[in-house]
Amino acid sequence: MPAACEPVLEDIEDIVSAEDVKPHDRRFVRRNVFPKVRKRNSQKNVQADDEPPSDSIIPGVQKIWIRTWGCSHNNSDGEYMAGQLAAYGYKITDNSAEADLWLLNSCTVKNPAEDHFRNSIKKAQEGKKKVVLAGCVPQAQPRQEYLKGLSIIGVQQIDRVVEVVEETIKGHSVRLLGQKKDNGKRLGGARLDLPKIRKNPLIEIISINTGCLNACTYCKTKHARGDLASYPIEELVDRAKQSFQEGVCEIWLTSEDTGAYGRDIGTDLPTLLWKLVEVIPEGAMLRLGMTNPPYILEHLEEMAKILNHPRVYAFLHIPVQSASDSVLMDMKREYCVADFKQVVDFLKEKVPGITIATDIICGFPGETDEDFQETMKLVELYRFPSLFINQFYPRPGTPAAKMPQVPAAVKKQRTKDLSQLFHSYNPYDHKVGERQRVLVTEESFDSNYYVAHNAFYEQVLVPKDPLLMGKMVEVNIYEAGKHFMKGEPVSDARVHTASISRPLAKGEVSGLTEEFRRSPQNGTNWKAQPSAEIPVKTRLSSWMALQLPWQQEGGGLKILSVSLALLAVLVMFYYGGMKTEL
Repeated sequence: MPAACEPVLEDIEDIVSAEDVKPHDRRFVRRNVFPKVRKRNSQKNVQADDEPPSDSIIPGVQKIWIRTWGCSHNNSDGEYMAGQLAAYGYKITDNSAEADLWLLNSCTVKNPAEDHFRNSIKKAQEGKKKVVLAGCVPQAQPRQEYLKGLSIIGVQQIDRVVEVVEETIKGHSVRLLGQKKDNGKRLGGARLDLPKIRKNPLIEIISINTGCLNACTYCKTKHARGDLASYPIEELVDRAKQSFQEGVCEIWLTSEDTGAYGRDIGTDLPTLLWKLVEVIPEGAMLRLGMTNPPYILEHLEEMAKILNHPRVYAFLHIPVQSASDSVLMDMKREYCVADFKQVVDFLKEKVPGITIATDIICGFPGETDEDFQETMKLVELYRFPSLFINQFYPRPGTPAAKMPQVPAAVKKQRTKDLSQLFHSYNPYDHKVGERQRVLVTEESFDSNYYVAHNAFYEQVLVPKDPLLMGKMVEVNIYEAGKHFMKGEPVSDARVHTASISRPLAKGEVSGLTEEFRRSPQNGTNWKAQPSAEIPVKTRLSSWMALQLPWQQEGGGLKILSVSLALLAVLVMFYYGGMKTEL
């Protein structure tokens, strides 16, 4: 059982048991109820109107630390949760020590990521922090022992994060893991117009769909994200427009498989992309996310045209995972090596200079030395400038975890051999001396440079001149490394300002629509201001009744307190609204 006296609520129905008195029966016990008046001392027993009870918990004033692991889709979810919490009044802090609550947004792709997640939970508990768990780990396996007694918000329920945080702060354990549906059809997830805090105010991450059509034998993410569910094109275009109006100059499209987009709603990826490029302002760029080979094969001609568009990076992430057809069959990848080569060869011919990134798993169950050598040959052939090398980790509950495993030492050696091959070539040496146009969007990890990307989404480091941030500039490439180039801005070149308006400040909430700003609170307008600026009395009287605008379509709040006070209110209602205390 969870921690003592902390019931786990799956939904409001959990509050009422079969033994509770039914409304029909309550009228028959009224004859036994006698009102009793309690004397009050106006000086001692009446609390000041503008101060809460000393033992009360006021939601919306606590500090919250958010940690996200994993892919860009997960990062987007983390940004949305931060935005909603900040819009409600919570303070999002970068200091985990000062936070009252930790929101841990997990990744289930590999064992190390889940280990970090588990260790963070333990550290939070040792530090007496309240904890809310999110992401793919608890969604896929909510009954794991180390998750017991903790609040969980599912990957499709992130629009209800405020509710879960509030209940957790009050000492309750709440779990929302359901799927969003419309007339029985699964939706892509929470609304795209929710408030969010972008980690980088210049970059908007848009999830175009959730889930996928595959059933890869090694994948745990499928257990969390489920089958394919796509967002309508008009909603995605509207989200892009809003982002540009807030100063964004680069959009990332993400999902578990962007290539499968639209197959569930009667459209496809090229149709979406053509609609999006129509709204990209000059100087802004679009980056396409990962796509598996089967779903891009039928769109190669259109995809090549789109990737040649001046406002779309000539970049595509196509995971091959292995160059052995027998291994791919055991993985249930639904393509062969020849399919992957066809995609790469066609795009390299039609989109000159395109960057192809790929993933490889080393030591998948049943992989022989011959299978691995085929993978080495593929890397030697294409010399991928961006290669994600992963040692195989069996994930609990996946078919691959039950297969005969490759010895750990062999997996480790293969990972090392492939890494050595990858680091044996320098993909950018031939570009020294070129003049390139780059978009500057972030600061380097060592804080010594600004980071920009050229037309092929290759990383170019430029001087830390604040005037360059968010701009598209021309540079001369004077140095190249394994993962980057260095460029010096050309003095006489034109500078393009991509944004059509001033970018939001770091930490500023995006998507605060007029609907939210004017949400009625006791006859006044709710300003979405920092909680410290909202009078205590106003917060106390309004927070319980608040139905956030982005939640109204969901039928209102379902999570309520499990305290006896709630049942007392219901009893009072059926007693005809008695005003005296029992």
